[in-house]
Amino acid sequence: MFPGSTTGLQQTTSYKVVIPFYLYAAFTFLLATLFLFLHSDLGLEHYFTPNTLSLTHMMALGWGTMIILGASHQLLPVLIEGKLFSTKLAYGSFAGTAIGIPLLIYSFYEFNFGWLAQIGAIAINIGLFLFLFNVLFSVLQNKKANIHAWFMSTATLWLLSTTVFGMLLVFNFHYPIFPSESVQYLSIHAHMGIVGWFLMMVLGVGSRLIPMFLISKYQSKQTLWWVYILTNLCLISFILIKLYFGATALFIPIVFVLIAIFLFGRYCYKAHQVRIRKNVDLQMKTSLISVVQMFVPILIILFLIMLSSTKHQAKLGVLYGFCIFFGWITAIIMGMTFKTLPFIIWNKAYHKKAHEGKTPPPKDLFSDSLYYTSLVSYITGFITYALGIIFSNDLATKGGAALLVLSATFYTINVMIVFLHKPQKK
Repeated sequence: MFPGSTTGLQQTTSYKVVIPFYLYAAFTFLLATLFLFLHSDLGLEHYFTPNTLSLTHMMALGWGTMIILGASHQLLPVLIEGKLFSTKLAYGSFAGTAIGIPLLIYSFYEFNFGWLAQIGAIAINIGLFLFLFNVLFSVLQNKKANIHAWFMSTATLWLLSTTVFGMLLVFNFHYPIFPSESVQYLSIHAHMGIVGWFLMMVLGVGSRLIPMFLISKYQSKQTLWWVYILTNLCLISFILIKLYFGATALFIPIVFVLIAIFLFGRYCYKAHQVRIRKNVDLQMKTSLISVVQMFVPILIILFLIMLSSTKHQAKLGVLYGFCIFFGWITAIIMGMTFKTLPFIIWNKAYHKKAHEGKTPPPKDLFSDSLYYTSLVSYITGFITYALGIIFSNDLATKGGAALLVLSATFYTINVMIVFLHKPQKK
């Protein structure tokens, strides 16, 4: 374990595997907020436009997915109490996704679904197939796989399903793969990623990390199995309803996911109640806030179902996506980055020197003041931009986007401070 820590987050994967994902994600997040600032009016546009598609995939793939992939290579050994199956597969996973993502985003920006978009989609899927292979073999070769490993494995299967389906949609613009136009299947593609990948992974890993960092012994496998089952039922029922039934039946998956998130929230609350570490740091508070933010997109979906106005539906659709990618996904990543990355770099710098004398704790490897400034800028910018969408106010969207740029800038600087940390001499 780390000095002064009882979290049990041990280093079993080389930092050389993990760090590239973190750096790639941090700079993509910064680029995404700059893109949002330059095109701040896209919060007032329809979701199927070049700018909106580009930004959505920057946030979904370049920011959210890349940092989760990096963290997963570090956290999977912790979940299964074993080793990562292959570091070579991890490097291959990074190469495929890192090359494919900008090709795909550029193609969306040009609104050209030709060979460049197709190559980008293929490269991403190759990278994610290698990741899936690595996860499954890591779990299968270890006999201590638990509910958290089930969450991660299932989430990875849904991720690859999402990107394969997305690749087919790209090809569908030129070849008759599906009976309808690609745009008709976008909601299925999006929710396979949102619910199957992001939500499933956050619920599974969060249910392990939040009690661990709170130093809480609370466990409830039964609750987590219900969360797992309900989340999968939500997505499967959503896909079937979208394909074969009308929108009026969408309340079924909404009920499933509401119960799942409620159970997860109660799980975190109970872990918080019996925690040993009484002083909860700002990073953990950020992650806990993100749990509350999970309910916001669901409320928006309920309004979408009830509204008949196409104009309001388009606005709420954009708000829904914004609250997911700039809301709970970004919040939990911001919190967990500075709970995991400092430990990784600490191991790199001090693992062989810990017995020689006093070493700084991992929390001293980043700037608290920068994190606080980044968090305040993020919360203020998020709320301001969301209000700009609701009230169709250009000034609010521009101001909110500017604050998000500040937040991403401070976040990226803080990541670089951790990454460039030099071991302190005795």
